[in-house]
Amino acid sequence: MIKVHIADDHPLIREGLKRILEGSPDIVVTGEASNGQELLKKVRKNDYDVVLVDISMPGRNGLDVLKQLKNIRPNLHILILSIFPEELYGVRALKAGASGYLTKKSTPHELIMAIKKVSKGKKYINPSLSEKLASDIKADTKKPLHERLSDREYEVMCKIASGKTVKEIAEELSLAISTISTHRSHILEKMNMKKNAELAYYVIKEGLIP
Repeated sequence: MIKVHIADDHPLIREGLKRILEGSPDIVVTGEASNGQELLKKVRKNDYDVVLVDISMPGRNGLDVLKQLKNIRPNLHILILSIFPEELYGVRALKAGASGYLTKKSTPHELIMAIKKVSKGKKYINPSLSEKLASDIKADTKKPLHERLSDREYEVMCKIASGKTVKEIAEELSLAISTISTHRSHILEKMNMKKNAELAYYVIKEGLIP
């Protein structure tokens, strides 16, 4: 049996995922968490074959949690499940140690197939993400500006570009407004920009948000 842990801050999503996975006779859900801190505690105490992680849980950035999970259990198979398209976080997730990346638009069949594949130590990369990886490799001689950002800064940049205020971002990420403001300042400095409008233009031009 493949022991799976589900980490998502929405109870309805966790329940829906459990029902999907119950349809596979060789998969069993043996743990749940609603945030990154809870997930880290459970992984320290229990053994799982695959961990499903939502990239945008409250508090710690999903990519930060991913890196910590790999530090705790280097051989743990982690499958990112996100509302964000592959081109937004897929490459970063794989570079941080994820075994695969799926969007929440994926079919139940694809989810089960991905879990089974990563549980065997393989990577699950769909065609869209495969193309993005190939493009990333070709472009490694000239890294784009956003590659200068940390994972948290990248997340904040995309939210700013989508039109959200500092207060709204702080509430979504369960962080202080001052923290988000500091991230914004660092982002503008690293990107050699002065205004949010410049960030928005760049993000749209680079296709970083749908």
